[in-house]
Amino acid sequence: MSSSNRKPAQPKETPTEPFKRSVAMAMRALARRPDLEVTYSSDRPSLVDERARLPEPPRRLSPHDAAIMRGYGDSMALRLACHDQALHRKLTPQGDEAKQVFDAVEQARVEAIGSRRMQGVAGNIGAMLDDKYHRGNYHEITDQADAPLADALAMMVRERLTGLKPPPAAQTCVNLWRDTIEKKIGPELDKMGEHIESQSHFAKLLREMLTTLELTEDSALDPNDSEDDDQDNSSDDNQNSEDGESSEDTSSESEQMERSDEASDEMEDGMQDSPDGPAGEMSEDMDNAEGDDSAEPTRPPVAMENKRNITDYKIFSTKFDEIILAEDLCDAEELTRLRAYLDKQLSHLQGVVARLANRLQRRLMAQQNRSWEFDLEEGQLDPARLTRIVIDPQQPLSFKREQDTNFRDTVVTLLIDNSGSMRGRPITVAATCADILARTLERCGVKVEILGFTTRAWKGGQSREAWLGAGKPALPGRLNDLRHIVYKSADAPWRRARKNLGLMMREGLLKENIDGEALDWAHQRLLGRPEQRRIMMVISDGAPVDDSTLSVNAGNYLERHLRHVIEEIETRSPVELLAIGIGHDVTRYYRRAVTIVDAEELGGAMTEKLAELFDDKAPTKKTGGR
Repeated sequence: MSSSNRKPAQPKETPTEPFKRSVAMAMRALARRPDLEVTYSSDRPSLVDERARLPEPPRRLSPHDAAIMRGYGDSMALRLACHDQALHRKLTPQGDEAKQVFDAVEQARVEAIGSRRMQGVAGNIGAMLDDKYHRGNYHEITDQADAPLADALAMMVRERLTGLKPPPAAQTCVNLWRDTIEKKIGPELDKMGEHIESQSHFAKLLREMLTTLELTEDSALDPNDSEDDDQDNSSDDNQNSEDGESSEDTSSESEQMERSDEASDEMEDGMQDSPDGPAGEMSEDMDNAEGDDSAEPTRPPVAMENKRNITDYKIFSTKFDEIILAEDLCDAEELTRLRAYLDKQLSHLQGVVARLANRLQRRLMAQQNRSWEFDLEEGQLDPARLTRIVIDPQQPLSFKREQDTNFRDTVVTLLIDNSGSMRGRPITVAATCADILARTLERCGVKVEILGFTTRAWKGGQSREAWLGAGKPALPGRLNDLRHIVYKSADAPWRRARKNLGLMMREGLLKENIDGEALDWAHQRLLGRPEQRRIMMVISDGAPVDDSTLSVNAGNYLERHLRHVIEEIETRSPVELLAIGIGHDVTRYYRRAVTIVDAEELGGAMTEKLAELFDDKAPTKKTGGR
């Protein structure tokens, strides 16, 4: 064939493309939504209307981990096919803990419908659940107070509906609650299988159970609920029985693919109404898109016998909140200009912070130094000893083996206050220090995530407008539109995210700060990470301030919520939390904190506090309460 007839070369398909197509096809078939848009991104998974977002899979896929990823896709698809969100909102009981349990058990019902009809879906969801609970260290829980009731009850309901035992990683959590739950609501659990196809009848029985468990006082459904809702649900489920069968066939095409552990690293952190709810629950983005104006703190529920007032914090509307990538807030040309401006502003400071960062790097690298054992009978061939064989062939071969290091796999989150009071020197220093620390820690094999938090508007924005339109109900709770910014995700290399930090120099970006919700958001992202050690550093210049919220609530409303979130993290989470206050005392909030007077001291404070944490002699944080 002559060169003139040769077709232009087609871009080579990546090894994961067939797998991604397979997952997308299975989701569309199972959800009976041929127009469902399935995308893959480094962001956390979410489901908004007809758009599903899954994590970008790594190039190598193992069958087991591919099943985990398919399990998340199947869970999303089943929620679309078998769940009526509007009906769910109408039937949801009052109370934080009751709602968490209600959401968890409803997701268990949705997943059980698919698991009962399709063996492949049951296997995928089972693999996903086991992975979720294993990564959450549920198998290490020894006290009922630390075992989330929502997860335990959801797994027991799943067991009743499908006959499948709880995943191995969740067995301990379930066993801690089993006797209590069986004693109080065992007969009601046995009846749940009769109503699996009817969302409203299932919800009615569940609310009666919540009343028996003393999680809510009101078990009655809205008297306006009609049978039509049920019939629509049941009809959809029956049709799904045939159409959904293709999920198992389609997904089986990639059974033999290989996969590394990275595929589900960020999956569990986004597919839930409450981050610590049942695996496979959709992200809060879905509820936001559908207009759910209710929200509550997302920490795991405590045991009934050790019940306490979690918080009275409320949110008037999450509809206008956003979690956004820095590069999506302005175009590439403007980011380049802002980054150049940042570099120019702090050119004299970079040398000082860089020296401090180098000192931290030497400290970390010293902990990572590896040693070798020589003259062994097996192991890796030692080339330095080969000369002995050349000189004397009778000499035996010499092998060596690398000794294990005690340095743990680590991820660090830098959460930076992007409020108006940080404008000027503090925010420029914070941006530069974050940049240099990210570069330094990356060289040491420590992943770094850089996040920022502010609001979309001054004095309330669209949330306040909605409140005014609703007739100004009393005590509305948080009354502003959140803006949480991802400057650099943990898995993104520093060179790709470098320009993003210039966004902090943008005029008009820095507004008000609602620290409690930002801290909880960053914490939930960290909980979804697979690293053994997770560290969060908060850089702020004082207490949370939002004029719109504080004008219609108690004066300490935001501060009280911040203290609650901090206490939960410090006493009940594996995440190590520390804070640096610029010009304001933050030691009154955080146990591990330092306050600096001048922003110029920030670089030294950040590196010193991180060095203390990485010191082998530093005390290991214990979880599970005081």
